[in-house]
Amino acid sequence: MTIDYDIVIIGGSLAGRYAALFATQLKAKVALVESRVDYGLFYSQAIGKIANLAQPGDDLVSFGINSRNADTVEKYPISVNWPDAMLYAYGVVSNIQEQTSPAVLAAEGVDVIFGNGQFSDDPDLAFAVNQRLLRGRTYLLATGSRPAIPEIEGLQTTGYLTLANIWQAFKAPTPPQDWVIIGGVPQSIEIAQTLVKLGCSVTLVVNHPYLISSVDPEISQLLQAQLEAEGVSIFTGKIVTQVRRIDGKKWIQVGDKAIEVDEILVATGQQPNIESLNLSNVGVKLHQQRLLINEKLQTTNHRIYACGDVIGGYDFANIAQYEARIAIKNALFLPRLKVNYSNIPWAIFSQPSLARVGLTQAQAQRRFERKEILVLRHYYKSVAAAQVESKITGICKLIVLRNGEIVGATILGTAARELINLIAFAMSQKIRVKHLADLSPIYPSFAEILEQTASEWSNQKLHSNLTWQEWLEGFFYFRRNWNL
Repeated sequence: MTIDYDIVIIGGSLAGRYAALFATQLKAKVALVESRVDYGLFYSQAIGKIANLAQPGDDLVSFGINSRNADTVEKYPISVNWPDAMLYAYGVVSNIQEQTSPAVLAAEGVDVIFGNGQFSDDPDLAFAVNQRLLRGRTYLLATGSRPAIPEIEGLQTTGYLTLANIWQAFKAPTPPQDWVIIGGVPQSIEIAQTLVKLGCSVTLVVNHPYLISSVDPEISQLLQAQLEAEGVSIFTGKIVTQVRRIDGKKWIQVGDKAIEVDEILVATGQQPNIESLNLSNVGVKLHQQRLLINEKLQTTNHRIYACGDVIGGYDFANIAQYEARIAIKNALFLPRLKVNYSNIPWAIFSQPSLARVGLTQAQAQRRFERKEILVLRHYYKSVAAAQVESKITGICKLIVLRNGEIVGATILGTAARELINLIAFAMSQKIRVKHLADLSPIYPSFAEILEQTASEWSNQKLHSNLTWQEWLEGFFYFRRNWNL
């Protein structure tokens, strides 16, 4: 069998394009097959940026923002010129697209092939597309995912939007004003806050007890309080039982409450784009519509790897890129590297932002003995920079072992996305928490919260060690009297 490529990447996601560029940097011969790439994440972040810039009374015409007059400012503090706002968003996405455009990929040596194809094993493993058989030594699935739609009575007939097409709604002359968002994924929280800041009425329905199930409850509750203070109506521990269209309006049933809305956004999760790939015929097994992969990101066919949200989990670009690097190295060389997510941070682009790395308090308590764990927390209100900039809502929470090893951290507050990277680096390099306490950051700056939180480690250690406290008291008593 003739091998045409070192690796054939079946893309359709940013992770696929990133993987292709990474493989060419290693001097591999690469083919990338894709139909299209979804940039919806960047549209939402661009519009979110507009919402965060806008304040009542401001005029940001280049962003599509105009202040309202005194009669309407209480209900809708800003008005949005959606064509101008979307033009700004298109510009942002266009600039991001250009960084990994097909032209850039081709210039780097990637053989970019547009089309939909499927695996073939007759007579040898290959990928068939556009009446071609692409033969690779290995293959990488980076096809991304699409919204998973829950079975709710009346939803299909009533109509809805998803995370993939929500921003299309704002091309209309009169965009929807009253929204209900079903689902508690990070993007649904970001969009809920963005819409309410842009003058929309928003109801968010989450089926688990807390707004974000993957962070500690105290932090989830703090973020929920912030969203509710801004006007988002939140139902936790509830499900939507039915949807109806009555007299041209959409109605949803949440528990015993009926809500009238202009539009419904379904954001309950994603499902992988794998149906048309003929995976079963080449030995790639699924479990509950998810790819079965090992720690080396190999599927049950050891020549086929996978990365990004096609393998499940939240859609975070940095995690997908981490997986792409592992998968490419394993696919091109010896498959010896294993994924380890313990030091990989992720964030929700809310205001204030929420970022996490490693274990939560509950996860640490399940993994270690309770007496081995110290929980360090500090609030933004004690940070000078937070006071100066009037951004005092927030908390930094570190989970450490008694020997000083950092096993987890969650930050809710301004600059959380930047600060969590420092903690993730410290964890990856086995830097103990006492060294974070010696950080001495620029004053005032938000990094001060890391120093203050880390300092709690030595304070807790001292307060829990009565023998050491007594020794210190005796030592200083002796020295004071000896100096006399």
